[in-house]
Amino acid sequence: MAFALVVLVFLGISLLFNLGHFVRGFVPVKVSRGHTTGPRLDEVVTQDNDVSTKIAVINVDGIITSRAIDQTGYNMVDVIKAQLNRAGEDEKVKAVILKVDSPGGEVLASDEISRAISEFQTKDHGKQVVCSMGSLAASGGYYVSAPCRWIIANDLTITGSIGVIMSTWNYRGLMDKVGVRPETFKSGKYKDMLSGSREPDSITQEERAMVQSLITETYEKFKGVVAEGRKQAQAKNKETGRHLTEDWADYADGRILSGNEAFKLGFVDELGTFEDAVKRTKKIANIEKANLVEYQQRYDISDLFRLFGQTESKAVKVDLGLEMPKLQAGHLYFLSPTYLH
Repeated sequence: MAFALVVLVFLGISLLFNLGHFVRGFVPVKVSRGHTTGPRLDEVVTQDNDVSTKIAVINVDGIITSRAIDQTGYNMVDVIKAQLNRAGEDEKVKAVILKVDSPGGEVLASDEISRAISEFQTKDHGKQVVCSMGSLAASGGYYVSAPCRWIIANDLTITGSIGVIMSTWNYRGLMDKVGVRPETFKSGKYKDMLSGSREPDSITQEERAMVQSLITETYEKFKGVVAEGRKQAQAKNKETGRHLTEDWADYADGRILSGNEAFKLGFVDELGTFEDAVKRTKKIANIEKANLVEYQQRYDISDLFRLFGQTESKAVKVDLGLEMPKLQAGHLYFLSPTYLH
């Protein structure tokens, strides 16, 4: 009886949900100017100071990726862009704190977030973004931090790691051992240049040079983002902030830096904690008090049913106490070496 009742309840919910979708199919959706569909966000007050003004806190946590982060289908880039739009449209939000704790990640995802932050401060809304670095803000984590008006790191923060990496696997030796021989048909002589089934000796210097050229081009873009971001910040901060030292590029060779070293080189403006970032943000926004708010994704019954309906993954997950990056062969990454070993 109890089981039957539970089944009936779920069937009733499913019927109402499907009926709602059916009815909404006949109702025109109104989209205000400048808006597109995206993640549904709820504002959550994390620090209430009994005022109307707000500072929005946006988190960049973990591997920066364009993969869907949950059953809704939205990825980290989608969510961060939606959070920036929400903060920009709210007149009570006077500034944003970007809270970064990331080893980096995909090149394109990092670049999209970096562009969104830059445009948020200039073309879109004109509100300033202060970066508060956590324990790790390296490679792509620094790439998204670079456009911020002010960057604060703890003296023990791991940052820097300015560089690009792309890896692939060559498993031809294993194939030869088990007696498997690949047959490749291609439209051009370079079409399989990153194939893992090729003989290592068959990879030409010309192919290696082509891949290295791509890496170098992306690396130069990284350095350009750093130089331009710090230049724009210095123009606004004047003598209160830090500027890059003349030899800063010598330290943009993939090495990791402590927050203290980054401060000396001008990669960050201040050493401190998240509380110091809040104080600095108030000063930049010229406000005395503000509530701290975050925008969290909203989930409803449709997401629950979508989760129940997932059948494609039946793997057993082993918890090793840390999240390993899911790197894809042939993809470019801004990723700290601390996450590659």
